[in-house]
Amino acid sequence: MGIISWIVMGLIVGALAKFIMPGRDPGGFFITILLGIAGAFLGGFIGSVLGLGDVTGFNIGSLLLAIGGSILLLVIYRALKGRGAVHT
Repeated sequence: MGIISWIVMGLIVGALAKFIMPGRDPGGFFITILLGIAGAFLGGFIGSVLGLGDVTGFNIGSLLLAIGGSILLLVIYRALKGRGAVHT
């Protein structure tokens, strides 16, 4: 996949992950794209380790792996954010 494809896929996947897990997360357009791209890398890595395949382009399997990776990143972010918060 080319850089434009990664950006478009990152936007779609990041937006879907934020839609599935709504919350008060930082970021706008660029953070959503980065979340989707990082999620695609993470989902592809985990998928290849587990034998589920990897992110190879715009197909259902790749999108599901990328969305799963993005949701996992959101869960990790929220867990770390919640741990560092001072409760008064």
